Amino acid sequence: MRPHVQLPRYDRSQTYRWNYDHAPADLPVVDVPPVAGEWTFCGRPVRSPLGIAAGPLLNGRWLLYYAALGFDVLTYKTTRSQARDCYPLPNLQPVASEPMTGPARGMPAADEMLGSWAVSFGMPSKAPEDWRADVAWTRSRLPPEKLLSVSVVATPQPEWSLDELADDFARCARWAIESGADAVETNFSCPNVSSRDGQLYQQPRAAGVVAQRVREAIGTAPYLIKIGFVRDAALAGQIIDTLGPFADGLSMTNCISATVVGAAGQPLFGGEPRGIGGDAIRSASVAQVALFADLIRERALNLRLVGVGGISLAQHVREYLAAGAESVHLASAIMVDPEVGLRIRRELAA
Repeated sequence: MRPHVQLPRYDRSQTYRWNYDHAPADLPVVDVPPVAGEWTFCGRPVRSPLGIAAGPLLNGRWLLYYAALGFDVLTYKTTRSQARDCYPLPNLQPVASEPMTGPARGMPAADEMLGSWAVSFGMPSKAPEDWRADVAWTRSRLPPEKLLSVSVVATPQPEWSLDELADDFARCARWAIESGADAVETNFSCPNVSSRDGQLYQQPRAAGVVAQRVREAIGTAPYLIKIGFVRDAALAGQIIDTLGPFADGLSMTNCISATVVGAAGQPLFGGEPRGIGGDAIRSASVAQVALFADLIRERALNLRLVGVGGISLAQHVREYLAAGAESVHLASAIMVDPEVGLRIRRELAA
């Protein structure tokens, strides 16, 4: 039996750039328990329902590291058609939150991670020539049974039309596939930006235009769309009707927004809302998966769902699967405990 060694993890006290540059240099040698059953991701066979959401996998070295720790679908951090800097620290601010039922105001900050945090990165990106080369390098080293998905988003200019926005999404998606990605995820929902690139899912007609353009750009490659918090059945139905013809799956929930205050009641992040991820959003996210699954069944569509939000135990995985998810993606939990995937696999096997 190997002695336990503490594995590297994302250091929230350091900048995004520091964590990018200090990705794990060596792959861990661990026993990865098998997960019984037949599993798929957007219809593609995989060895477990476990994946990682866009966010923690800043580059190829981070991606290969977590692939070795029991995850079968790895989502490369959101990429753009031009370089974009990260927001200043704090990028991950712990919060004290009860289970959320929707957007909130005045959520208290915490000194230590209690299960949930406010996420404030702003969808940074390396320049296209850098991330495209890194995606190709990563796919060449990733085991063939693992799936590499690349998250992309447009970088709209103030004067852009919807067609120009759609073209930028499609350009990034095509680059991802050309670089070796097995699948593409378009991020239609970032709670930390107010521009159209971050809130597209709330505009179903425009979202449908973009999704069609992306589908035309990537051909038959698996295509996933990440959306934010939805509790209105009418809006959920519109999203399904406009995106269903073009996407293979929907990933949800990409955080729930809240404003955050410090110990003295002062607003953090300039009083602007930030996305809350972790335990606080699990119940709402599971309920959203169930809502969409019911609507998809009513329409007899072959649209898959990926559950995201607050997953750290095998029981959480089972809750999402029972609600109608095909698979799940973790984010916060792996940044706190890199071995969470191994533990979940052992729990599922038991």
